[in-house]
Amino acid sequence: MSGLVSSADEQAPRRALRPPQGSLDAGAFEALFKECAADVHGYLISLLGDVASAEDATALAFERLYRSRARLDNRRGTPRAWLFAIARNAALDELRRRRRTSSHGPVDDPADDRRASDETLEDLQRRATVRDALASLSLREREIVLLKFHGQLSNSELARAMGISESNAGTRLHRALTRLRAHCAEVAREEVA
Repeated sequence: MSGLVSSADEQAPRRALRPPQGSLDAGAFEALFKECAADVHGYLISLLGDVASAEDATALAFERLYRSRARLDNRRGTPRAWLFAIARNAALDELRRRRRTSSHGPVDDPADDRRASDETLEDLQRRATVRDALASLSLREREIVLLKFHGQLSNSELARAMGISESNAGTRLHRALTRLRAHCAEVAREEVA
C-alpha cells in the first residue's frame, strides 16, 4: 500500500501539468509558467530577433493560453505543446505585422554586447555561426528547429503546433537540420581557408 502512495506522489507534478478534465487550473498554469517561460521567451527571441517583441509575444502567448485553458484537450497535446503553438501564432502575427509596416531587419539588442564580454571568442563565433545558419533557413525551417529545441516538443507535438502530419514534421525537421549543419560546416571551412 505504501508503494502505491509513493507512486501517486511521484505522479503529482505530471498531473498538475495535465489535469484529467483537460482544463488548466491556476496551480497548473503557474507551474507551466515557471517551467516554460524562459523557453518560450528564448524561442520567440530566436524567431523574432527582437527582445522587446519577444517579451510582448511571450506575455500574449501566456494570456491566450490562460483564456483558452478550459478548452485544453490532453489527447491533442500537452499544455506545453499548446503553449508553443500559441507562441508560434503570436510570433507569426508579429512577423506579418512587421511586413505590413516596415521592411527593417531585426533590432540589435544592447544586452548582446554586455553578454559578449563575458563569453570566450570561440563561444561567440559558434553562436554567431548558428545564428547566421538559422537566419539562412526559411521561416518554416527556422520555426520547426526552434520549436524542437526551444520548445522541446516531440515530432507529434511539432505536427500539431504547425498543423501538419507527424511524418511531414519529421521530414521538415530533418531537412532543416541538414541545411543548418551544412551552413555551419561551410562557415567552418571558410574560417580554415
